[in-house]
Amino acid sequence: MVNVLVVGSGGREHAIGWKLSQNDSVDRVFHAPGNGGTPNNIQIPVDNLDELAKFASENDCFTVVGPEAPLAMGIVDFFNENDLKIFGPTKKAAQLESSKIWAKQFLKRNNIPTAAFEVFDDPVKAKEYVNQVGYNVVIKADGLAAGKGVIVCNSKTEAEKSIDMMLVDKKFGNAGSKIIIEERIDGIEASYIALSDGKIAIPMAQYQWLQVKITREYLIMMKDLILVEWAHIPQHQSWTKAFLKKYRKKLLIKQFHL
Repeated sequence: MVNVLVVGSGGREHAIGWKLSQNDSVDRVFHAPGNGGTPNNIQIPVDNLDELAKFASENDCFTVVGPEAPLAMGIVDFFNENDLKIFGPTKKAAQLESSKIWAKQFLKRNNIPTAAFEVFDDPVKAKEYVNQVGYNVVIKADGLAAGKGVIVCNSKTEAEKSIDMMLVDKKFGNAGSKIIIEERIDGIEASYIALSDGKIAIPMAQYQWLQVKITREYLIMMKDLILVEWAHIPQHQSWTKAFLKKYRKKLLIKQFHL
């Protein structure tokens, strides 16, 4: 029997802990810091790596990390250095999530198809670029911005406002000190996730994020548009089968160089 420490406080971590608790090999599941629906909450912030490691060591825990922030800080590397068992990507691998610039350069370096892009830290040059290209763009803050750092623009005016918001007004702080401006590509969005140790890849379910805009007119008290988002697994759509048939082997077998 093993104890498990789930790091994080969101619905994702709630689901991970709930599922792990059903395993016959698991004794107790702790959550740090957890939420109102999770059992065995330990009031340790996700960025306090020393205290998390201390708790995992004292309670003989296998640790599972949900949030991006501690992964970007290097929690996996830190635990490995202290001979503590943990599941998650290393700090270097986590850059795929923690830095959009690094991720785009990774895609380009490995010849993985991605939208055309440029990197900017100067708002004047960024606006000049937006007005030069002949298509609508997506503006992305480089760093972690709690899921709010990507703006899909419908016009050059929207793009310029987004640039100012990130590079001039510093809406996202250091996370937006550099931005990506990339070509907007319309179509079906899908995520395909696999677990890998660098040698073996185990495919999981594909899914989509859906977003619905609720306007000021609908919620008169809100100052801005809000996004309601959720994930679903499209089991019976024909495009999923075609996608998997075309890309599964290509995506999972290709060797990537971080």
